[in-house]
Amino acid sequence: MIEQKGFTLWMTGLSGAGKTTIARIIEDELKARGLRIERLDGDVVRQSLTRDLGFTKEDRDKNIERVTFVAKLLSRNDVGVIACFISPYQSVRDMVRAETTNFIEVFVDAPLDTCIERDVKGMYAKAMAGEIANFTGISDPYEPPDNPEITVHTDQETPEESAASIIRYLEEQGFIPVEVGTAAVG
Repeated sequence: MIEQKGFTLWMTGLSGAGKTTIARIIEDELKARGLRIERLDGDVVRQSLTRDLGFTKEDRDKNIERVTFVAKLLSRNDVGVIACFISPYQSVRDMVRAETTNFIEVFVDAPLDTCIERDVKGMYAKAMAGEIANFTGISDPYEPPDNPEITVHTDQETPEESAASIIRYLEEQGFIPVEVGTAAVG
């Protein structure tokens, strides 16, 4: 069995910034290396673990509270967790940091205009038309991280480049073994 440390790679950013796309690349690469990895994604979690919650601040906080519990269990048992959540409030991300093992905050940064252009579901258009309340970046705030361990600029780099920089960080910090002799992502 490959030795690894548990960690919580917390990917935060606006809807459409690229969190899930990058997380899938990282997940595939790390699983191909034989590592124990679980990806927790906002859309998937809301279909099962938190389907009873809406999008008010209180419900968003409760959503992250439940996800944090799962990430805490996994990360303390030497599983790498990749969590993709808008998680717009710094205070809530600070709570996740305090509760999980080896928390790594990744700011998936993309300008609002870029996120709107990428919006295949039309959610931003609905939010701007007033059809969706409490939409982060439009009618609800997004607080960029105060001091993330990693920032990727998805309007300036490919998803593969962003994933490669995150994987390099995990290797450099000793969370995962350095992969020798293979073509790394990106």
